[in-house]
Amino acid sequence: MTQDDPKVQKRPEKRGGNIIPALCSVLGTLILLAVILSALPLALPRLFGYRAYSVVSGSMEPALPVGSVVYVEPAGISQIRAGDIIAFDDDGTVVTHRVIENRPQESVFITKGDANKSTDINPTPYWKLIGRVRLCVPLLGRLLTLYSAREGKAALAVFAVSGLLFRMVGSRLRARRRSEQEKQQPGR
Repeated sequence: MTQDDPKVQKRPEKRGGNIIPALCSVLGTLILLAVILSALPLALPRLFGYRAYSVVSGSMEPALPVGSVVYVEPAGISQIRAGDIIAFDDDGTVVTHRVIENRPQESVFITKGDANKSTDINPTPYWKLIGRVRLCVPLLGRLLTLYSAREGKAALAVFAVSGLLFRMVGSRLRARRRSEQEKQQPGR
C-alpha cells in the first residue's frame, strides 16, 4: 500500500492551532507598545534638552493644573521676561511660578503663583533658575510621579518583561507547530 492508495486513510490536517501563538504574540506586542508609548513623553524631551517636572501644587492653576507635567527648557537670564513661567530651585524643591519682574540690578526675579494673592516672599536669585516652562501636559504628571518611584519603575520593568515573555511563548508555540507539521509530512 502506498500513500496514494485510496484505502490508506490520510490523517486530517489540523485547522486552527495558530490562535494561541498569535494571541500571545499580539498581546506581547501590545504590552511592549504600551510600555514604550507611556514612557516616550517622559524620555523623549530629554533628547532635546528639556526637563520634565510634575506639578504637585495648585499655586499655578489654571495655567498649570495639579497632576500635569511641565517641560522646562534651559534659558538664559536675559531671555526671561515678565509673564514667563519659570522653574527654579527652592531649597531642593522645584517651583514653577510666573515672573512678575526681572531685576537685573539685583540679579533676582520677582515671582508669583497665578493662584496666589501676592508675590513670593523671597525674590528668586538668578543662580536658582532651572529654565523656562515651554509646555504643560495635563494628567501626564501622574505618570511621571509613578515612573519616578521605585515601585513604578519595577512595574514598568515587569510589564516589559511580560510583553517579551508573551512574544517568546508565541514564537515557541509556532515553532513547535511547524516542527509537528514537518514530522507528519514524510519524504521531506
